[in-house]
Formats: sequence, structure tokens, C-alpha cells
Amino acid sequence: MKLHSAHSPAPIFSRSLIAAAALTLCAGQAFAVEPFVVKDIRVEGIQRTEAGTVFSYLPVRVGDTFTDEKGTAAIKALYATGFFKDVRVEAEGDVLVVQVEERPAIASVDFTGIKEFDKEQLTKALKEIGVAESRIFDKSQVDRAEQELKRQYLSRGLYGAKVTTTITPVERNRVAVTFAVDEGDTSRIKQINVVGNKAFSDGTLRDQLKLTTPGWFTWYTKADQYSKQKLAGDIESLRSYYLDRGYLEMQIESTQVSITPDKKDIYVTININEGEKYTVSDIKLDGEMFGMEADLASLVQLKKGEIYSGSKLTDSTKKISERLGNFGYAFANVNANPNVDREKKEVAFTIMVDPGKRVYVRHINIAGNTKTRDEVIRREFRQFEDSWYDGEKIKLSRDRVDRLGYFKEVTVETPEVPNSNDQIDVNLKVEEKPTGNIMIGAGFSQTDKLSLTGSISQENAFGSGNTIGIDVNTSSRYRTIAVSQTNPYFTDDGVSRTYEVFLRTIRPSAYTTGDYRVKTIGGSVKFGVPFSELDRIFFGIGIENTKVDTDTTSPSLYRQYVRD
Repeated sequence: MKLHSAHSPAPIFSRSLIAAAALTLCAGQAFAVEPFVVKDIRVEGIQRTEAGTVFSYLPVRVGDTFTDEKGTAAIKALYATGFFKDVRVEAEGDVLVVQVEERPAIASVDFTGIKEFDKEQLTKALKEIGVAESRIFDKSQVDRAEQELKRQYLSRGLYGAKVTTTITPVERNRVAVTFAVDEGDTSRIKQINVVGNKAFSDGTLRDQLKLTTPGWFTWYTKADQYSKQKLAGDIESLRSYYLDRGYLEMQIESTQVSITPDKKDIYVTININEGEKYTVSDIKLDGEMFGMEADLASLVQLKKGEIYSGSKLTDSTKKISERLGNFGYAFANVNANPNVDREKKEVAFTIMVDPGKRVYVRHINIAGNTKTRDEVIRREFRQFEDSWYDGEKIKLSRDRVDRLGYFKEVTVETPEVPNSNDQIDVNLKVEEKPTGNIMIGAGFSQTDKLSLTGSISQENAFGSGNTIGIDVNTSSRYRTIAVSQTNPYFTDDGVSRTYEVFLRTIRPSAYTTGDYRVKTIGGSVKFGVPFSELDRIFFGIGIENTKVDTDTTSPSLYRQYVRD
């Protein structure tokens, strides 16, 4: 960078900015510059970047006195934006000239040859690491994206996949990034071997695995396609199978995965050490249980004299923790400590119960309800603010909100309150979904001509939780209009009320039964009384007024009936 005095053609000082580290050198190597007042600032070299963007980062304004320190600060500020490869500052008289060389921007990101992955998802994933349209092009980020794409193919067993990245310059200092993929043939599992098993046959153990060799339906299930994730899951399934059948010390010693030179066939070998089969000699609880010893002991599924089962032990500790959670102990710690007797092939367990501190709910926070009123959601809660935490009530509350049918998804989190060891918040997040239903139909006949039918039903009308419905039929022989409204919380106790009013006109064809008309107007009210969390009893009353009209074309029998 050269800064020229307005009064001398010779440079007062010289700097060069090549890398970020050079900025420090610039400041140290600068010669003193004679300050001057900036009358104007001109930006040169920009193609995409707006001049206003450059001005916003410059620490110098028109009217300021330009100094050596401000020149260094200007270079650092503009280079730090990441928009420019080179920055130079020069003076032409009292005009400060900022010369920049822009880094290229990404004009587009395209994929070719990809079948295994959704392109939209790939585009979203690349955007998260900075490879996206309109972003500044960074070769290292593109290389990282290429390597990650290759890794994803390997994880799905496509070992022959090749990824080639092409960078094509386009107008306005931009580049088009294209990931060209040749997925190649899918590698198939040729053989799965389990080594070291004595208690169970190879076939029995292979039945526990999701990975398999090619069969009748593997073209659909893709279970014969190797992936690290599938193998990791299968190893855990194998381990659980042994643990649930008494093999407390079963170990997966190693796994080997080999592929043929043509990358078509894969061989998987799992080496195991079964260990001995153990029986439970004793199981007891210890710790603080607040007089609930018998209650908590009843939750233990593993009994003395039984074959050891890992899943039963895990379920037991989980149920004990959940039961304590129903009494405010949200962070109970329940662990089973084994005492192994290898000579007798027995194991005794002491389940240590540490309930922790009792906590209560500070706030119930609701988020995501863009249409539904807070009160509609809160009235479904069985857990209340400023009361002891109850895990069962929180789960029930979440389920009740979900059963409303107004939301795509309902999630609950219970974070601890900062700087407090006895409070939590309950954060409920919902995602709204459409709750309206419209049906329109049309028909044509010689007697009715054109007739229309339609119905509109809106659950959670205006976010109130109420349901409104309208049904209309314009047929000349069966004309009806009905309006209904349901309030699920007519009372605070959850008694629902449904109103319905209707007007119905029936006019049979004169060609079949004779000309007459039946007109009915009526209404009803129905109440639903809950007697459990899931069930309710309905009762109600309705009233109808029916009128039959005849005319001179009606059969005499009909006219006589109406007169009587």
C-alpha cells in the first residue's frame, strides 16, 4: 500500500498486506505520515460490494484528520471483514482513495449424480459451514465439504463413491461450485461371523443383528448395506442379548470389517468373550427413602434366585428414579452396585438411592403457540407453578396438550433455574398445525337440477379451543342447514358443552309419493362430564318442531292426515 502526499509525488510510507500476520508488521514498519484533513473518500475495485459497506467499516470519515495510525486501522478493519484479498489506501491530494480486491463470492452450489441423499438437505448442511450462494468463497471450506460428503458415502457402505469438486469462474468476480458424484456400486455384506460364542449358535446371534447378508427382501430393506452406525447398533443389541441372559461380564473384544479389492463385498467379524452365566444371589436397597422402602422395593423387577438380566436391572433403577420424581425429587440418582462372586457364579446388587434435593416448579413457560391462546394450553396442565415437581403429572400434562390435536409437535424440557438448587422451570414448546376442514360438493339431476353441499369445521376457532361447524345442503328434496359449537371447558372442571341448531326441509318427488313438504326446526345441547383423564360421560336434551305442508296436488289421504 502506498500513501502519497498531496504535495509530493514521492511516497511518504509503504506497506504491503498479504496475510493477517502482516498487519502487525505494517504498524511497526510504517514511516511517519504528515496528517491531513480528508475532503473526500473514494473506493475503487469493488464489483459486488456496495461502497456504503466499505464506508461503514472505515474508521475514517470526511472531515477527519488522517494519520498513520488511522491508515493502519483502516487496513485492519477492511481486511477483517473477509470480503477482500487485498486492501490499499492512497492519497490524491486531500482525497483518500481506498483500493480493494474482492474475494470471489459463490454464485451457485450444484450437485450432480447424487441419488443416496436429498439435495435440499445437503444444501442446508453446506450452508451451515459457509458454502452457500452469495457467501464469500473459501477453498478450505469447499474442501471440507467435499471430504464430509465422501465420509457420508463411506458411512452408508458406498465405498466406490467418488466426489469431484469443480470451481468455475463466472461474471462479477463470482464462482460456481459443483459437486459431481459418481456413487458407484453399493457394497454388500457377503458374510457376518461371530467368533467366541459357545452358549448360543451363530444363527441365533445373527438373528439379533439388523445387518445381514443379501436375501429376498434386502433390495428393499437395505439391511445388507454396511454402515458404521448400523454395526454399532448391532453390537449393542448383541451385548444386550447376552446381558439379559445372565452373562454379566460379556465383552465385545474387537470387530473387523474388510472389503474386497473391487469394493463390492464386505466381510464383518465380531469377536466376543461370553464370560460366565450369573445368578442373582441377593438384591437390596440402601440410602434415603423417606419411609417408602416397601413401595420402592416393589418396583425392583430382578429377584433373588433369578438369572441376571441387564434390562430388568436398568428398568428397576429407572422406575425407582421416576417414582421419587413424583414426590419432587427431580434429580434422584439411583445406581446398582454389583458384588460378583466368580466362584459361585453369583452376583448380589445393592441399589443405592440418593434422592437429592426436593425441587418445585417456578414457572411454566409456553412457546410456539402463534395462534392458540396460552390459557387453552395451561388448562390442560396437571403440574402447577409453585408446587412440588411431579414427573408423572408433567408427562400427563404433555400428553393432554398433544391430545388436543392442535399441534404437530409438543415437547417439554425441565431446566434448572440458574443460581438455585431447588427450582426448575417447565418449558413447553409446541408447533401449530392447521385445524380447519372445508368440504364442498356439487350434484346435478333432472329433479334437483344443480345442488350444492358443503361443510366447514374449525377446531380451535380463533385460538380459543372451541369448535365451530356449519353444514349446508341445497338440494330441493333434502335441504338443510346446521350450525354447531363446542366449548370443551364450559366449566373450569372440564365439563364440555355442545350447542346445535338446524333447519331441515324434506320434499319428496311428486312422481313417487305425492307432493308435500316436511319442515323441521330444532336444536340440542349436550354436556360431557369427565370421570377420568381419558373418558367422559355425555348427556343432553334436544327439541324439534316438525310441520307438514300440503297443497291441492297432494293426495287426499295426505291432506286428511294433516287436517286431523
